[in-house]
Parts: sequence; structure tokens; C-alpha cells
Amino acid sequence: MIKVLVVEDEELIRRGIVLTVDWASLGCVVAGEASNGEEGLELAEKCGPALIITDLKMPKMDGIEMLRRLRARGSTAQVIILTAYDTFQYAQSALRLGAADYLLKPFRDGELEQAISRLRPRLEGADGQGPCPAPPALPELKNGPGSKYAAEAIDYINHHYNDPGISVGSVAQHLGLSEGHLSHLFKKETDCTLLSYLTRCRIHRATELLRDCRAKVYQVAEQVGYRDIAYFSATFKKLMGMSPSEYQDRCK
Repeated sequence: MIKVLVVEDEELIRRGIVLTVDWASLGCVVAGEASNGEEGLELAEKCGPALIITDLKMPKMDGIEMLRRLRARGSTAQVIILTAYDTFQYAQSALRLGAADYLLKPFRDGELEQAISRLRPRLEGADGQGPCPAPPALPELKNGPGSKYAAEAIDYINHHYNDPGISVGSVAQHLGLSEGHLSHLFKKETDCTLLSYLTRCRIHRATELLRDCRAKVYQVAEQVGYRDIAYFSATFKKLMGMSPSEYQDRCK
């Protein structure tokens, strides 16, 4: 069954979604419900949902911030946004963070079920049942005062991830910053450490290369900057939930 997390501060709407949708017929089960983004973030970490249905405007932490933090932590969950705020800015932010659908409240009977049905192929993949799981998500910049350096670090990593010798020190040296200062800025602007970003970037690229059934795992490891194939395989499995060879078989 596909695990679903419902995050909505209006209790009547949240309980209505949880209790009135025929989840079993959709092949889903509600794994948790939360009344704000903070609770949603905590529950998502615990239950690992394949689908998150969330409001945008909520106390403590809104849906956009919750989603941004989840993506920074590597969540590849599909997301359906619910909101009464029909603005392009909200929709644009949600879509940049990988929202798959966007429903305006009050939505009509059947609309949510239709949205979930449209996502069925992606949800099966995210739940480990389908042919090809999504690659690890890359974090989004907050556009804070240090975002210029974080953006430059991301650009440098995106062009040099295949260098086995790349490190926090080499990136900092390229930018003319100390390691400590760069690490602090990067974490503040992305909610992700620089080394974590490098790892996700490498594994993201590895998933693309592994979709070519002719590629050998050791070749892919080398092409994304890993000298040690065992370490590459362990890192890949930690992020993707399966070994590189299993992923390649799934994505043929």
C-alpha cells in the first residue's frame, strides 16, 4: 500500500480527507496526519510517505517551507498542494519544489481522488513497486544574504562532481572563502551540508547513467567521482533504497 501523509491545519478539512476518501480502492493508506508544517516534517521523517497532501498556509511552518526542508533532506515524495490562495507565486514555489498537482479549496468531490489516480504511476515508483524510483532531490536556495556563494558552490560542484578529489576545501579555495565560512553559509542557505549536496549530485547523475543498460556499475562509479565501488554502492543504496545493479534492473 502507498503511504500517505495529510498536512492541514483546518481540522474539519483534514479529518474529511482522512475519513471520506476511499484510500483502499486507491491502493493507499494514511500513515499520518499533521496540523502544521513542523508536525508534517517530523512525521514525514518517521513514516516516509510516498505521497504528501498538504495545505500551503499553516501556522508555525507553511507547506512551502516544509516541502523545501523535506527536499533538502532527500525526500522524493509526490506532493499535492491544497490552498485557497490562488496566486502564481505560491504555485510557482510549489512546482519548483516538485509539487505534482495543485488543487484550490474548496475542491469538489472526486477531485482529490482524480489527482491521486493521475499520480498512480509515479506513486508506485516512489513506493518501490514501480519500475524506476525518482533520483534524490537537490535542495533549493533560500535567496538569503549568503545565497550568492551557495549558488557559486553549487555551480562548481555541478561541473566538478566527477573529480574524486573534490572537497569542501577545494570548493572553498575556488570561491576564496574559508572552509568553515563556506560550510556555514551553505548550510544556512540550503538546509543541507555541502558534502551532502555533493553526494546527492553524484547519485543523481549516477541514476541517469545507470538507465543505460550497457553501463557497468564500476564505470558509473568512476564517472561520478568514486574510486571505491563498494563505497559508491553503499552510498547509492542509502539514498535510493536499492543497490546500483538493482536500480539498473528496475529501470531497464
